[in-house]
Amino acid sequence: MSIVDLVDAEHATVGGKASPLAELARAGFNVPTGFVVPATTYQAAATALGLAELSIDRAEEARSRILRSRLPDGVVDDVSRALKAVTEAASTDYVAVRSSSIAEDSAYASAAGQHDSVLAVRGTEQVCQAILQCWASLWTERAVAYKARQASQAAVGMAVIVQRFVDASVSGVMFTGATTVVEATWGIGERLVAGHITPDSWRITDSGIERRPGSKSERTDRHDGQLITRHTTSAEQTELCLTDHDILRLRALGEEVSTTLGGPRDVEWAIDDGTIWVLQARPVTALVPGSSAPGPTTAGSVTISGEPASPGVASGPVRLVRGPADFPKVKRGDVLVCRHTDPAWTPLFTIASAVVTETGGVLSHAAIVAREVGIPAVLAVPRATEVLTPPSVVTVNGNTGHICVKQSTRSLS
Repeated sequence: MSIVDLVDAEHATVGGKASPLAELARAGFNVPTGFVVPATTYQAAATALGLAELSIDRAEEARSRILRSRLPDGVVDDVSRALKAVTEAASTDYVAVRSSSIAEDSAYASAAGQHDSVLAVRGTEQVCQAILQCWASLWTERAVAYKARQASQAAVGMAVIVQRFVDASVSGVMFTGATTVVEATWGIGERLVAGHITPDSWRITDSGIERRPGSKSERTDRHDGQLITRHTTSAEQTELCLTDHDILRLRALGEEVSTTLGGPRDVEWAIDDGTIWVLQARPVTALVPGSSAPGPTTAGSVTISGEPASPGVASGPVRLVRGPADFPKVKRGDVLVCRHTDPAWTPLFTIASAVVTETGGVLSHAAIVAREVGIPAVLAVPRATEVLTPPSVVTVNGNTGHICVKQSTRSLS
């Protein structure tokens, strides 16, 4: 069978994203209805396309072979039937198609943001094309680099999960544990997890709630078959997107999820018409640093502050990165300074000594990968790309969120 109902999914064939969702669905949690194209279907297609003969340095060819192919007729028929069952009682017939690699979302490697998700997809043809895109994402440069760092093989099995799409009014990420950390934004959380916005954040312990408003400069919502991103209003930017009651509901949900799955969890969630939906519940691979303290100004240097996102202390010359065109300029030991990062930037994390961004939250994909790789990261630093410029040398403290700036005579041209 080329399709498995989500509630019947088993980890060995459906991967690290789908498996815990299946367990939560069986336990009665609010998990969007869905089905899984198991890894065995990918493996059969990979064999037919001759992917096993390709080495890592031929990843682009592997992606091309996948994207030029078509799913077998039997798989298309199974997808069509399963899609009808998933959407026939739903308020809309849009779905989310997400990668669920056998090697991702484990206790040791999250692969956060390394494989593709395709949101607001409609109809059999679009879903089948999205499945191929998820398969092909196993062979992207970022995914290959991440697996190499994790001493994993590039051509691991890839399952794909297809679920009802949640038109969220608010969405976000939660890390459970002794301290519950929540980050949230208006609308769909795609730009939050990508680190493109600075979300509202909360830290919740038995002694109280610590709140930190974010800029939330943009929001994304579905309009028909498109995800539209717009600038938020001044009211949306200043107003916290969750009430304390919402936060306590999320904390209680996080504790129940952690108890059910056995340990602290990285939970992606979405709220639609008051219902909290669980979209992901993978293990927490690395703890979030504590809150930052005000940064002092030191004689002969300037100290600025942001949100500590990955622990450790490292020094190096500033390297401004605005996009892929700047990748070849990055040298080992440079401190990456950028407006925001992107999952495609993961290969740079194995070269850089630290990362500083103007936007983003500590639960974003880039922050998670920085913690796994073991380099300091400080996010949400106002005007970082203006204040931190070559040829400065900086010391980045990912434990406190402080960045000490000193001038250097080294030229980075």
